[in-house]
Amino acid sequence: MVTDSATKPSGDEAERCPVEEVALVVPETDDPTLPVMTFRAWVLGISSCVLLMFLNTFFIYRTQPLSISAILMQIAVLPVGKFMAAALPEKEYSLFGRWRFSLNPGPFNIKEHVIITVMANCGVSTGGGDAYSIGAITVMKGYYKQTLNFVCALLIVLTTQLVGYGWAGMLRKYLVDPVEMWWPSNVAQVSLFRALHERESKSMGMTRMRFFLICMAGSFIYYLFPGYLFQILTFFSWVCWVWPRSITAQQIGSGYHGLGVGAFTLDWAGISAYHGSPLVTPFSSILNVMVGFIMFIYIIVPVCYWKFNTFDARKFPIFSNQLFTSSGHKYDTTKILTPQFDLNISAYEKYSKLYLSPLFALSIGSGFARFTATLTHVALFHGSDIWKQSRAAVQNAKADVHTKLMRSYKQVPQWWFLVLLVGSIVLSLLMSFVWKDDVQLPWWGLLFAFALAWIVTLPIGVIQATTNQQPGYDIIAQFIIGYILPGKPIANLLFKIYGRISTIHALSFLADLKLGHYMKIPPRSMFLAQLVGTLVSGTVNLGVAWWMLENIENICDIESLHPESPWTCPKFRVTFDASVIWGLIGPERLFGAGGLYRNLVWLFLVGAVLPVPVWLLSKMFPNNKWIPLINIPVISYGFAGMPPATPTNIASWIATGTIFNYFVFKYRRTWWQRYNYVLSAALDAGTAFMGVLLFFALQNEGKNVKWWGSEPDHCPLATCPTAPGIIIPGCPVFR
Repeated sequence: MVTDSATKPSGDEAERCPVEEVALVVPETDDPTLPVMTFRAWVLGISSCVLLMFLNTFFIYRTQPLSISAILMQIAVLPVGKFMAAALPEKEYSLFGRWRFSLNPGPFNIKEHVIITVMANCGVSTGGGDAYSIGAITVMKGYYKQTLNFVCALLIVLTTQLVGYGWAGMLRKYLVDPVEMWWPSNVAQVSLFRALHERESKSMGMTRMRFFLICMAGSFIYYLFPGYLFQILTFFSWVCWVWPRSITAQQIGSGYHGLGVGAFTLDWAGISAYHGSPLVTPFSSILNVMVGFIMFIYIIVPVCYWKFNTFDARKFPIFSNQLFTSSGHKYDTTKILTPQFDLNISAYEKYSKLYLSPLFALSIGSGFARFTATLTHVALFHGSDIWKQSRAAVQNAKADVHTKLMRSYKQVPQWWFLVLLVGSIVLSLLMSFVWKDDVQLPWWGLLFAFALAWIVTLPIGVIQATTNQQPGYDIIAQFIIGYILPGKPIANLLFKIYGRISTIHALSFLADLKLGHYMKIPPRSMFLAQLVGTLVSGTVNLGVAWWMLENIENICDIESLHPESPWTCPKFRVTFDASVIWGLIGPERLFGAGGLYRNLVWLFLVGAVLPVPVWLLSKMFPNNKWIPLINIPVISYGFAGMPPATPTNIASWIATGTIFNYFVFKYRRTWWQRYNYVLSAALDAGTAFMGVLLFFALQNEGKNVKWWGSEPDHCPLATCPTAPGIIIPGCPVFR
């Protein structure tokens, strides 16, 4: 927001950013007199970070995990900040007779707001919003029943983040300073900041803040039903009611264990659980996901299951995140584990080979294709631009107005980042020696993971900063270490988080640094905010998870939990499955020459080839602008994350996103522009607060409601196999 003391380069210095989206949205002025690291910013920033991390960690263990974005805090802290500006005393205080500060240095300003949001964002990027390093801790304690030391766990969580922070500092001159590295996701953030701080005319209708509070209250009250009283709203599977004795019908119609045809969810937690809020996803992406979802769920999986019985598919449920034996029973990994949590090869050969449900197996194959398709797509459609932009970054391309405005602030010395990077690497190596039996990953494995992260972070960062796509290499990382260290599941987990997840954190930190660049936040203030937010959020993340693992009985243990228990940990179950598939059993036994799933490896080649015809068509018919919108990697996201995501989760996400980002956007654009992001944040907030209240007030005390409507899905036969002769308790036997 421009004030009287705002500055702007004049004359030929005032060069606009060449990226049109940035030039239209990001303010080209700065007011260096605005206070940034105020008492309000510290209190609200740390409080937001703690609250967001607590909520995200709490909800990630539930059957319907809810990932709450920093947008919630971005909106919610505004009235609190304004209240503090109105209520706190303006008197100045002296600290040690040297530093003077005021609890209330003036009106609550946009730069304070940015700092608070950056701290809150650490409560998302650190891992509360997904199964990152805390997933490894949960698998070690909850699934493998390791007696893990808390200090060791804390080192794993914090060093993973700080290594990523070190990479971010090393790469900022390539991924933050150049004007071409514009990080598209930041433009929406800047738009929201400006909308919240610009004065709103009463003639425009209800203010955003009032709309937020009303919707949050409605969401809070409504979640009492799907979250407690009427849980069938989470998965409304009417097909199973029509055919209550048909396994096939329930496999098709179940929202929880089947293909979800006709099923839907009226639970916001279920809609936004795995792909995030559909209200903030562009419709072009939703359309690509829809194409992939329909193709995979309604064509490929049914044909492979019922027509060809691919991978002995009919011995198992059509959709499950469980692992199975050759006889169709759930795989008991304790029978093939040594006391040191290694693979007992003789016990494995005596017990059974490992089998996956058909949808799970095909989902892994789709991950192979998605990895190579992303690389090919980016190389073909953006390769020349990325090459030019990378060279421009190295050669210090001409600065735009934002870069010139930022030169008035003290920069962060490179050695600050180097100290964090070297310190976190040293602590990680120390951990690998002190707790070597617990972590399994030797010192050279950690160094290999760091080297891998260092090599890939820059090219992936260039891709994300210019195309808003982040190619994942989880499968490649797990493949590599699975071949090098077979039979060691914990080592596989930790290699993934140090090699891949540190890159995710680095890119999150870099995106925040670019946001600070656009909003003219002093770099040293940004460094301090990110560092404090990282340390606080990492500690809270582990503290909450550790408390839940120690105090919620049988958490994540589906066999021992009460049937209506919400603590089934679907995201962490898949993390555990990955450790078994890639680490304990190893890729050689499953995907090697004699492996049952060896043909899935061909999907690496299929994924590499698929974007080529789309690119050729875009060159042959350049006037058809819709052709480049066909995005093979995004199409493949139509079946990403299943499991733990269910087809009903994704279908409901697609339907909701289509309503708001196509129909509302097209026919009520003014409303969409004003309220869409606010509605998303309000739904997150109301659902989260009611979920926490229900747990501590009722569910934690064992006060559960039991009636027909409190049991989701009602499709008991969906988990049954359809192959002849397979005997599973509770399932009819096919002859």
